[in-house]
Amino acid sequence: MNASPSPTVPPAGSARPDVLRILLERPIPAVMGVLNITPDSFSDGGEFIAPEQALARARAMIEAGVDIIDIGAESTRPYKGAKAVTADDELARLKPVLAGIVALGVPVSIDSMKAEVVAYALDQGVAIANDVWGLQRDPAMAPLVAARGVPVIVMHNRDDADPAIDIITDMKTFFLRSLDIAAKAGIARDRIVLDPGIGFGKTAEQSMTALARLREFEMFGLPILVGASRKRFIASVSPSEPKERLAGSIAAHLIAAQRGARIIRTHDVAETLQALLVAHAIESKPESKP
Repeated sequence: MNASPSPTVPPAGSARPDVLRILLERPIPAVMGVLNITPDSFSDGGEFIAPEQALARARAMIEAGVDIIDIGAESTRPYKGAKAVTADDELARLKPVLAGIVALGVPVSIDSMKAEVVAYALDQGVAIANDVWGLQRDPAMAPLVAARGVPVIVMHNRDDADPAIDIITDMKTFFLRSLDIAAKAGIARDRIVLDPGIGFGKTAEQSMTALARLREFEMFGLPILVGASRKRFIASVSPSEPKERLAGSIAAHLIAAQRGARIIRTHDVAETLQALLVAHAIESKPESKP
Protein backbone atom coordinates (compact mmCIF):
# COMPACT_ATOMS: atom_id res chain seq x y z
CA MET A 1 0.00 0.00 0.00
CA ASN A 2 1.28 3.45 -0.85
CA ALA A 3 1.85 5.94 1.90
CA SER A 4 -0.77 8.64 2.37
CA PRO A 5 0.28 12.08 1.15
CA SER A 6 1.58 14.62 3.57
CA PRO A 7 -1.03 17.25 4.42
CA THR A 8 1.74 19.83 4.50
CA VAL A 9 2.29 19.68 0.73
CA PRO A 10 1.93 23.25 -0.57
CA PRO A 11 -0.75 24.18 -3.08
CA ALA A 12 0.13 23.21 -6.63
CA GLY A 13 -1.23 23.42 -10.13
CA SER A 14 -3.72 25.97 -11.35
CA ALA A 15 -6.54 25.34 -8.87
CA ARG A 16 -8.15 28.70 -8.12
CA PRO A 17 -9.31 29.24 -4.55
CA ASP A 18 -12.24 31.32 -5.82
CA VAL A 19 -13.54 28.69 -8.25
CA LEU A 20 -16.46 27.68 -6.04
CA ARG A 21 -17.56 31.26 -5.42
CA ILE A 22 -17.51 31.97 -9.14
CA LEU A 23 -19.61 28.91 -9.90
CA LEU A 24 -22.16 29.69 -7.21
CA GLU A 25 -22.67 33.24 -8.46
CA ARG A 26 -24.45 31.94 -11.56
CA PRO A 27 -28.21 32.64 -11.73
CA ILE A 28 -28.85 28.95 -12.39
CA PRO A 29 -27.16 25.96 -10.79
CA ALA A 30 -23.71 25.13 -12.11
CA VAL A 31 -23.63 22.01 -14.28
CA MET A 32 -21.06 19.35 -13.41
CA GLY A 33 -20.42 16.81 -16.15
CA VAL A 34 -19.58 13.20 -15.29
CA LEU A 35 -16.46 11.71 -16.87
CA ASN A 36 -15.88 8.13 -15.76
CA ILE A 37 -12.59 6.62 -16.91
CA THR A 38 -13.56 3.25 -15.50
CA PRO A 39 -14.51 -0.14 -16.94
CA ASP A 40 -17.46 -0.71 -14.60
CA SER A 41 -19.42 2.49 -13.88
CA PHE A 42 -23.13 1.72 -13.78
CA SER A 43 -24.12 3.81 -16.80
CA ASP A 44 -21.10 4.35 -19.05
CA GLY A 45 -18.45 1.92 -17.83
CA GLY A 46 -15.69 1.41 -20.39
CA GLU A 47 -16.86 4.11 -22.81
CA PHE A 48 -14.23 6.71 -21.92
CA ILE A 49 -11.40 4.72 -20.40
CA ALA A 50 -9.11 5.25 -23.41
CA PRO A 51 -7.33 8.63 -23.17
CA GLU A 52 -8.48 9.81 -26.60
CA GLN A 53 -12.09 8.92 -25.73
CA ALA A 54 -11.88 10.73 -22.39
CA LEU A 55 -10.46 13.86 -24.00
CA ALA A 56 -13.09 13.81 -26.72
CA ARG A 57 -15.81 13.46 -24.09
CA ALA A 58 -14.39 16.38 -22.09
CA ARG A 59 -14.30 18.57 -25.21
CA ALA A 60 -17.88 17.64 -26.05
CA MET A 61 -19.05 18.57 -22.56
CA ILE A 62 -17.25 21.91 -22.77
CA GLU A 63 -18.91 22.62 -26.11
CA ALA A 64 -22.25 21.77 -24.48
CA GLY A 65 -21.64 24.39 -21.78
CA VAL A 66 -20.40 22.40 -18.80
CA ASP A 67 -19.17 24.37 -15.77
CA ILE A 68 -17.17 21.63 -14.04
CA ILE A 69 -15.83 18.29 -15.30
CA ASP A 70 -15.91 15.62 -12.60
CA ILE A 71 -13.41 12.90 -13.42
CA GLY A 72 -13.32 9.58 -11.61
CA ALA A 73 -11.09 6.54 -12.08
CA GLU A 74 -12.80 4.16 -9.66
CA SER A 75 -16.42 3.14 -9.95
CA THR A 76 -18.35 4.29 -6.91
CA ARG A 77 -21.56 3.02 -8.45
CA PRO A 78 -24.34 3.22 -5.88
CA TYR A 79 -25.35 -0.42 -6.31
CA LYS A 80 -23.70 -3.73 -5.56
CA GLY A 81 -21.04 -4.88 -7.97
CA ALA A 82 -18.50 -2.08 -7.99
CA LYS A 83 -14.95 -3.39 -7.67
CA ALA A 84 -12.61 -1.57 -5.33
CA VAL A 85 -9.30 -0.59 -6.91
CA THR A 86 -6.00 0.51 -5.48
CA ALA A 87 -4.65 4.04 -5.63
CA ASP A 88 -2.12 2.77 -8.17
CA ASP A 89 -4.98 1.55 -10.38
CA GLU A 90 -6.70 4.93 -10.21
CA LEU A 91 -3.49 6.79 -10.93
CA ALA A 92 -2.69 4.54 -13.89
CA ARG A 93 -6.04 5.52 -15.43
CA LEU A 94 -5.67 9.21 -14.60
CA LYS A 95 -2.08 9.90 -15.60
CA PRO A 96 -2.48 9.58 -19.39
CA VAL A 97 -5.39 12.01 -19.51
CA LEU A 98 -5.76 14.29 -16.50
CA ALA A 99 -3.29 17.04 -17.40
CA GLY A 100 -4.79 17.24 -20.89
CA ILE A 101 -8.30 17.66 -19.53
CA VAL A 102 -7.21 20.33 -17.04
CA ALA A 103 -5.50 22.16 -19.92
CA LEU A 104 -8.87 22.52 -21.67
CA GLY A 105 -9.56 25.37 -19.25
CA VAL A 106 -12.75 24.32 -17.46
CA PRO A 107 -12.57 23.64 -13.69
CA VAL A 108 -12.03 19.95 -12.98
CA SER A 109 -13.01 18.03 -9.86
CA ILE A 110 -11.52 14.69 -8.84
CA ASP A 111 -13.99 12.02 -7.77
CA SER A 112 -11.97 9.87 -5.39
CA MET A 113 -12.14 8.67 -1.81
CA LYS A 114 -8.32 8.30 -1.63
CA ALA A 115 -6.19 11.21 -0.47
CA GLU A 116 -3.23 9.94 -2.47
CA VAL A 117 -5.21 10.18 -5.69
CA VAL A 118 -6.66 13.56 -4.81
CA ALA A 119 -3.17 14.90 -4.02
CA TYR A 120 -1.92 13.83 -7.45
CA ALA A 121 -4.93 15.38 -9.15
CA LEU A 122 -4.47 18.69 -7.32
CA ASP A 123 -0.84 18.69 -8.42
CA GLN A 124 -2.10 18.53 -12.01
CA GLY A 125 -4.29 21.60 -11.54
CA VAL A 126 -7.59 20.01 -10.52
CA ALA A 127 -9.68 22.58 -8.65
CA ILE A 128 -12.10 20.61 -6.46
CA ALA A 129 -12.01 17.42 -4.37
CA ASN A 130 -15.13 15.24 -4.54
CA ASP A 131 -15.22 12.66 -1.73
CA VAL A 132 -18.10 10.19 -1.90
CA TRP A 133 -17.45 9.24 1.71
CA GLY A 134 -17.62 12.77 3.06
CA LEU A 135 -14.10 12.91 4.60
CA GLN A 136 -14.93 9.83 6.70
CA ARG A 137 -13.13 7.03 4.85
CA ASP A 138 -9.51 8.17 4.40
CA PRO A 139 -8.16 10.01 7.47
CA ALA A 140 -5.63 11.83 5.30
CA MET A 141 -8.31 13.45 3.13
CA ALA A 142 -9.42 16.30 5.38
CA PRO A 143 -5.87 17.43 6.28
CA LEU A 144 -4.94 17.33 2.60
CA VAL A 145 -7.94 19.43 1.54
CA ALA A 146 -7.25 21.90 4.34
CA ALA A 147 -3.59 22.26 3.39
CA ARG A 148 -4.39 22.85 -0.27
CA GLY A 149 -7.26 25.24 0.42
CA VAL A 150 -9.45 23.76 -2.32
CA PRO A 151 -13.22 23.29 -2.25
CA VAL A 152 -14.47 19.85 -1.25
CA ILE A 153 -17.73 18.07 -1.97
CA VAL A 154 -18.87 16.10 1.06
CA MET A 155 -21.25 13.33 0.04
CA HIS A 156 -23.51 11.28 2.31
CA ASN A 157 -22.98 7.55 2.00
CA ARG A 158 -23.76 4.27 3.71
CA ASP A 159 -22.34 0.80 3.19
CA ASP A 160 -25.85 -0.63 2.83
CA ALA A 161 -29.35 0.70 2.41
CA ASP A 162 -31.66 0.19 5.38
CA PRO A 163 -35.32 0.86 4.60
CA ALA A 164 -36.15 0.98 8.31
CA ILE A 165 -34.13 4.10 9.15
CA ASP A 166 -35.11 7.75 8.96
CA ILE A 167 -32.82 8.65 6.08
CA ILE A 168 -33.00 12.41 6.64
CA THR A 169 -31.91 12.05 10.26
CA ASP A 170 -29.12 9.73 9.15
CA MET A 171 -27.95 12.24 6.56
CA LYS A 172 -27.96 15.14 9.00
CA THR A 173 -25.97 13.11 11.53
CA PHE A 174 -23.48 12.12 8.82
CA PHE A 175 -23.03 15.71 7.67
CA LEU A 176 -22.52 16.93 11.24
CA ARG A 177 -19.77 14.33 11.65
CA SER A 178 -18.15 15.34 8.33
CA LEU A 179 -18.29 19.02 9.22
CA ASP A 180 -16.68 18.32 12.57
CA ILE A 181 -13.86 16.47 10.80
CA ALA A 182 -13.50 19.38 8.38
CA ALA A 183 -13.41 21.97 11.16
CA LYS A 184 -10.80 20.05 13.15
CA ALA A 185 -8.63 19.73 10.05
CA GLY A 186 -8.92 23.44 9.32
CA ILE A 187 -11.04 23.33 6.15
CA ALA A 188 -12.67 26.71 5.66
CA ARG A 189 -16.45 26.40 5.81
CA ASP A 190 -16.87 28.42 2.62
CA ARG A 191 -14.95 25.69 0.78
CA ILE A 192 -17.53 22.97 1.54
CA VAL A 193 -20.39 21.67 -0.61
CA LEU A 194 -22.85 19.04 0.65
CA ASP A 195 -24.12 16.22 -1.56
CA PRO A 196 -27.07 14.08 -0.37
CA GLY A 197 -25.67 11.10 -2.27
CA ILE A 198 -28.77 10.16 -4.24
CA GLY A 199 -28.79 6.38 -4.67
CA PHE A 200 -25.85 5.77 -2.33
CA GLY A 201 -26.80 3.61 0.67
CA LYS A 202 -30.45 4.46 0.08
CA THR A 203 -33.53 2.71 -1.18
CA ALA A 204 -35.37 4.26 -4.11
CA GLU A 205 -37.93 5.68 -1.68
CA GLN A 206 -35.19 7.18 0.48
CA SER A 207 -33.52 8.80 -2.52
CA MET A 208 -36.79 10.43 -3.49
CA THR A 209 -37.37 11.51 0.11
CA ALA A 210 -33.94 13.14 0.15
CA LEU A 211 -34.83 15.10 -2.97
CA ALA A 212 -38.30 16.02 -1.71
CA ARG A 213 -36.90 17.30 1.59
CA LEU A 214 -33.76 18.90 0.18
CA ARG A 215 -34.51 22.25 1.81
CA GLU A 216 -34.01 20.70 5.25
CA PHE A 217 -30.29 20.70 4.56
CA GLU A 218 -30.34 24.49 4.40
CA MET A 219 -29.81 24.23 8.17
CA PHE A 220 -26.09 23.83 7.42
CA GLY A 221 -25.88 27.07 5.45
CA LEU A 222 -23.83 25.40 2.71
CA PRO A 223 -24.36 24.95 -1.04
CA ILE A 224 -25.91 21.66 -2.11
CA LEU A 225 -24.91 19.49 -5.05
CA VAL A 226 -27.36 16.93 -6.42
CA GLY A 227 -26.44 14.08 -8.74
CA ALA A 228 -29.59 12.16 -9.62
CA SER A 229 -28.46 11.43 -13.17
CA ARG A 230 -29.64 8.03 -14.45
CA LYS A 231 -30.04 6.69 -10.91
CA ARG A 232 -32.04 3.56 -10.22
CA PHE A 233 -34.80 5.29 -8.26
CA ILE A 234 -36.03 6.59 -11.63
CA ALA A 235 -36.65 3.03 -12.78
CA SER A 236 -38.68 2.37 -9.63
CA VAL A 237 -41.17 4.93 -10.95
CA SER A 238 -40.78 4.27 -14.67
CA PRO A 239 -39.01 0.99 -15.56
CA SER A 240 -35.93 1.82 -17.63
CA GLU A 241 -32.25 1.12 -18.17
CA PRO A 242 -29.67 3.77 -17.17
CA LYS A 243 -29.41 5.38 -20.61
CA GLU A 244 -33.20 5.51 -20.87
CA ARG A 245 -33.53 7.79 -17.84
CA LEU A 246 -32.81 11.21 -19.31
CA ALA A 247 -36.32 12.58 -18.75
CA GLY A 248 -36.45 11.26 -15.20
CA SER A 249 -33.01 12.69 -14.48
CA ILE A 250 -34.05 16.12 -15.73
CA ALA A 251 -37.27 16.00 -13.69
CA ALA A 252 -35.31 15.19 -10.54
CA HIS A 253 -32.72 17.87 -11.24
CA LEU A 254 -35.29 20.59 -11.89
CA ILE A 255 -36.99 19.78 -8.59
CA ALA A 256 -33.60 19.81 -6.88
CA ALA A 257 -32.86 23.24 -8.36
CA GLN A 258 -36.23 24.54 -7.21
CA ARG A 259 -35.43 23.30 -3.72
CA GLY A 260 -32.07 24.95 -3.47
CA ALA A 261 -29.44 22.81 -5.23
CA ARG A 262 -26.65 25.02 -6.57
CA ILE A 263 -24.70 22.37 -8.51
CA ILE A 264 -26.21 19.63 -10.66
CA ARG A 265 -24.06 16.60 -11.54
CA THR A 266 -25.12 14.90 -14.76
CA HIS A 267 -24.10 12.58 -17.57
CA ASP A 268 -26.18 14.64 -20.01
CA VAL A 269 -24.80 18.18 -20.00
CA ALA A 270 -26.54 19.82 -22.96
CA GLU A 271 -30.00 18.55 -22.09
CA THR A 272 -29.66 19.38 -18.40
CA LEU A 273 -28.35 22.88 -19.06
CA GLN A 274 -31.18 23.57 -21.50
CA ALA A 275 -33.76 22.43 -18.94
CA LEU A 276 -32.24 24.62 -16.23
CA LEU A 277 -32.10 27.65 -18.52
CA VAL A 278 -35.70 27.26 -19.67
CA ALA A 279 -36.97 26.70 -16.12
CA HIS A 280 -35.11 29.79 -14.93
CA ALA A 281 -36.47 31.89 -17.81
CA ILE A 282 -40.04 30.84 -17.01
CA GLU A 283 -39.65 31.32 -13.26
CA SER A 284 -38.28 34.81 -13.88
CA LYS A 285 -41.58 35.90 -15.43
CA PRO A 286 -44.42 37.24 -13.26
CA GLU A 287 -47.29 34.81 -12.68
CA SER A 288 -49.91 37.47 -13.35
CA LYS A 289 -50.12 41.03 -14.55
CA PRO A 290 -50.02 43.68 -11.80
